[in-house]
Amino acid sequence: MAKSVLTPQSEDFPRWYQDVVAKAEMADNGPVRGTMVIRPYGYGIWERMQAEMDARIKACGAKNAYFPLFIPESYLTREAEHVEGFSPELAVVTHAGGKQLEEPVVVRPTSETVIGEFMAKWINSYRDLPLLLNQWANVVRWELRPRVFLRTSEFLWQEGHTAHATEADAAAYAARIHREAYEDFMVQILAMPVIRGRKTKAERFAGATNTLALEAMMRDGKALQMGTSHELGQNFAKAFNIKYLSSEGRQETCWTASWGTSTRMIGGLIMTHGDDNGLRIPPRLAPTQALVMVVKDGDGVSDAATRITAELAAAGVRAELDDRTDTAFGRRAVDAELKGIPLRIEVGPRDIAEHKVTIARRIAGGKAPVALDEVVAYAVRALDEDQRALFAEALERRDRLTAEVTTVEDALEAAQTGFARIPWATLGVEGERTLAASAVTVRCLVRPDGEIPESDDEEGAIAIVARAY
Repeated sequence: MAKSVLTPQSEDFPRWYQDVVAKAEMADNGPVRGTMVIRPYGYGIWERMQAEMDARIKACGAKNAYFPLFIPESYLTREAEHVEGFSPELAVVTHAGGKQLEEPVVVRPTSETVIGEFMAKWINSYRDLPLLLNQWANVVRWELRPRVFLRTSEFLWQEGHTAHATEADAAAYAARIHREAYEDFMVQILAMPVIRGRKTKAERFAGATNTLALEAMMRDGKALQMGTSHELGQNFAKAFNIKYLSSEGRQETCWTASWGTSTRMIGGLIMTHGDDNGLRIPPRLAPTQALVMVVKDGDGVSDAATRITAELAAAGVRAELDDRTDTAFGRRAVDAELKGIPLRIEVGPRDIAEHKVTIARRIAGGKAPVALDEVVAYAVRALDEDQRALFAEALERRDRLTAEVTTVEDALEAAQTGFARIPWATLGVEGERTLAASAVTVRCLVRPDGEIPESDDEEGAIAIVARAY
């Protein structure tokens, strides 16, 4: 079978990434610089991500809502640190309907301010708390150096916003989303090992008192921030007058949190699992887990392929029939490999005559003849094995490319090829600045046992250092 023409990762990783996005029909660049058009296959993967994430978010008690795309500019200026942090990325509308607007409106970069306005309206007493909201939406952050899925001027995401009666409750909920929704999804569905940690003050979300992050290692040794969860203290609550009447009859100010993940996860998926032949989609995520391919029609082949597809679907496998015999089989097989479909089940006249099919595994590699009455059991077992294999491979690579260091110089050197772990007490704010001058950042702080420190100053905290996307 002819192989797809992709730039090898070892030769030019960024070019390989662009090749995969284009040739696997994931996305195209939009007509406005920095925007993207997500093609049906790429959007199908996003829909699967949405479904899995949405279920986890709802299991944590949040409910979906929708808020406007346009935000009065004055809303952002109410929280000084917030507007300062987003100022370079803002897209501002000054004219509409042929006239200059009395007040410019911002195309949302995030929705803390507009949601804060309505939280103040909807919350009256302690009985209204906690208020747990989430929305699936698009946001705009004007990017100077765009890259499809990773950094685009417009992207899709979910953003959660919650209000609580106490600081402890807000912190606990932010941590719960971080762990039960985000980490669980990334590990169990994306097959990506992620580091749960605390951002340093320099890397914290604008307006937050604490930011929790999930960091993953890509195949080129760089880090990618996959999701964040923020404790906002009372900063936004005070700015937007989000108050409640306590059970003791006192007016109290709420504590708020926010959290989000985006289509950046698709970029992370590509760069964590993809190889020189294209994508490798984790079976639990794949829109099509098994592609049943008619190699050549005749002698009951189409009927058998249709029956196999139905049997797989009945067993819970997302199966699709490809009976396009007017397109060369080799081309169809290469396309399936490029798109990372976990299993290809090839059915031809000779196979049917021998009461078998040929199953090609994208992740484990290789092909195997499988008896017709064993196809479903084989497919179910192979999908489970390959899901676990992808995670194990990514974890082994991350561990192999992570170095324990004790000096800033060694951290800088190790970060050229992977992650470095250095005691935060050794690195400190000055060391962080030194690294930043060479485009190396502290991705997060962790405890020696892998848990999250309570503060930047916690004794024994370890800084995870890397170059990042």
